[in-house]
Amino acid sequence: MRSSFNADWGVRPKASPFAELRGPNNTLEPATLPHDAVISTPRDPSGPHSTGYFPGGVWEYSKSFDAPAEWRDKRVALQFEGVYRDAMVYVNDDIAASEPNGYMEFTVDLDPFLRYGEENNIKVHCRANDDSRWYSGAGIYRPVHLWVKNPVHLVIDGVWITTPEIDDRGAVVEVAAEMHNDTAHTVTVRLACDIHNSAGETVAAGDIPVTLRPHTTVVARQKLAVSNPDRWSPDQPHLYSCTTSVVEDGVELDQEITVFGIRSLQLDPGHGLRINGETIKLRGACVHHDNGPIGAATIGRAEERRVEILKAAGFNALRSAHNPMSRAMLDACDRHGVIVMDETWDMWTENKKDLDYALRFEDRWPTDVATMVRKDRNHPSVVLYSTGNEIPEVGSPLGAARAREIAELVRSLDPHRYVTTGVQPMLAIRRLISQIPDLLGELSSDEATDASTLPTVEETDSQGVNTQMVAWAKAKDRLLSVPLIAEGTEEVCASLDVVGYNYVSNRYLIDHELFPNRVIVGSETNVVDLGRDWPIICAHPHLVGDFTWTGWEYLGEVGIGRVGYDDEDQVEPEYFGIVAPYPWLVSHTGDIHITGVRRPASYYREIVFGLRQEPFIAVQRLENAHKQVVYSSPWSWSDTVDSWTWDGYEGTAADIEVYSGAEEVELVLNGQSLGRQPIEEFRTKFTAPYEPGELVAIAYADGTETARSSLRTASGPLRLVAEADRAEIAATDADLAYVAVRLTDADGVVHPGANRPIEVSVQGPAVVQGFASADHRATEPFGSSTCTTYDGQALAVIRPTGPGVVDLTFTADGLDPAACRLTVSEG
Repeated sequence: MRSSFNADWGVRPKASPFAELRGPNNTLEPATLPHDAVISTPRDPSGPHSTGYFPGGVWEYSKSFDAPAEWRDKRVALQFEGVYRDAMVYVNDDIAASEPNGYMEFTVDLDPFLRYGEENNIKVHCRANDDSRWYSGAGIYRPVHLWVKNPVHLVIDGVWITTPEIDDRGAVVEVAAEMHNDTAHTVTVRLACDIHNSAGETVAAGDIPVTLRPHTTVVARQKLAVSNPDRWSPDQPHLYSCTTSVVEDGVELDQEITVFGIRSLQLDPGHGLRINGETIKLRGACVHHDNGPIGAATIGRAEERRVEILKAAGFNALRSAHNPMSRAMLDACDRHGVIVMDETWDMWTENKKDLDYALRFEDRWPTDVATMVRKDRNHPSVVLYSTGNEIPEVGSPLGAARAREIAELVRSLDPHRYVTTGVQPMLAIRRLISQIPDLLGELSSDEATDASTLPTVEETDSQGVNTQMVAWAKAKDRLLSVPLIAEGTEEVCASLDVVGYNYVSNRYLIDHELFPNRVIVGSETNVVDLGRDWPIICAHPHLVGDFTWTGWEYLGEVGIGRVGYDDEDQVEPEYFGIVAPYPWLVSHTGDIHITGVRRPASYYREIVFGLRQEPFIAVQRLENAHKQVVYSSPWSWSDTVDSWTWDGYEGTAADIEVYSGAEEVELVLNGQSLGRQPIEEFRTKFTAPYEPGELVAIAYADGTETARSSLRTASGPLRLVAEADRAEIAATDADLAYVAVRLTDADGVVHPGANRPIEVSVQGPAVVQGFASADHRATEPFGSSTCTTYDGQALAVIRPTGPGVVDLTFTADGLDPAACRLTVSEG
């Protein structure tokens, strides 16, 4: 039996035992898991920029619970889905387990430590140091489960379901169940499997006898036939469930329910990736693990909402960057038909941050691989396992040998999916650079390349991945065309089923000529290249898709995608301009803001993918109209917003971008045509003096209108509006309500220039889990009851604490309050 162990925890900054001799230094604050210990701490302008200026620290979680006397004859364990980082678990003050990886699950056997019939205590110590290139958060940020099992039982996550044979008439479903006998006697039990469709109907069933010797673990398999199966696909994500039971003399000893899908996979350079026989191109997004206003807390509804919004924006695939995806997000991808590239690590044995996981990789990687595959092998959404991101070692023969070793371990554990790695030759060439001294001289003398912008070899070693890529941007295409790139990465690529190319789309066709059997995916790309790259991907079957950096905005790596102007404080010069100063908070690279609002780049992508016919209008911010752009990076999009409301800027020349898949676009302002422009790489640009009213974009093909869209100026009295994503939520630790707060006119047009502080009050069984805007330089704490809107919008995240009615009231100076009611049902 599994139950939630998320309630009634306390958390505090950890003090040493010596400091506590005089009494506790900090009182425990109540916490419901999942919980991020960092997100509520004040940011520090002198703190690490990579984490958004949130400081690190060490925290202690504590929970007391009763262990009934009847548990003495059971097997009791705690399953932690994720603790960041270097977790140490104590049961009644004795060390019970440790786990250095902040993203891997682990299970703690409680039996040796419990005091039956008494109160027991669990303590978890965890820490965040200079160990991440982005915001990691800290704490028990994913759920915890309590398992109480009979001595003869199914091993946790021990049921593995595959579909080795599928055709239109039926499918063979193989259920492999790992079972353990923890008694001193040989036992014979029956293993029963019942398969149900999405309507709950039994479509196949079977049971077999299984004999287990004392203190042994066995795997029992049975094959069941499902007639006329509904196959899982991105367009129709049909799911089945299998109830696996262990029965002895008519008594059920254990049971697990496993959700799975029936689908087939094929891969080759002539047809690309096929699901159920149909070729699919991956319209992918890289996503970090944080949930914006609530930090790293992996609350189920937060993960599902992200998947829903990303799919609605046109993505059909997600890459978990750069760690295994949470169970909650995988479940959501299964339900919504989103393909997953499930990733292991951001580093192997070379540090990218001084205290990162490279310190533990060498003795931990086989365990990590097994943990990830075991957790995720039943999810139909998981198609690709990635064994790393931009690993410098793969450019050496021994590094390539390690890549093959890891890939083979993955295949041995799950031969039914494909193995990839995000390869970045710009890192591998660092190991080859001694062989190409003439190349640097040639690049430096190239008229198109300013030699002063090229970093030295020593600088590329010390300044970090992002900084190197910006510094090398002008030389990148030339560098990546040299034969040494293909030679230096050939072995690692040969060990993979699909080769992930990070920011090297110029080699898509070159390498197809050199390696015609290679299948390639753009595992990390820039949105500015999509208009050029996507038609090439669609035209060539050996290219299976594109994963942009990034689909969803994330905390940390501050400002790598910003547009900087000449009136702003510039960044520290030692970082080549890549690091934005405090109070920058986010990377500013996401298609979608941390609040879930789509940025113009998201609509551009939707048009390039061929999923949107209407043109999209994006206006460069008029407050920056006369400023000079002094900084942008490969991750930058234009500084635009989809608004035609610019009070006080009448007559100012507005730069207007229009995105479209048509041949040309006409722009009309208040009935007057501003002319037609041809579309190149799905975009064009107009300039016109701003005047309030309506701006219309009309798309044409062969001279005939195909679609149109418009922006209208907000006018009249300003209103405060609040709207929840769902009127009813459940009283569980996995649910949330997201309430969008907007400043609009009477017709609902958002006014982006009327920003002001909004205060929320809550009456009823709920708390404010987070309250934020999309302001990339916001200084208000996410957990505050007050938030200043950005571009006229903010988002309140409400967490239920019990069943009942919750009334939310939002107030702002000079405006009528906005009210919102939630019904919280029994969980």
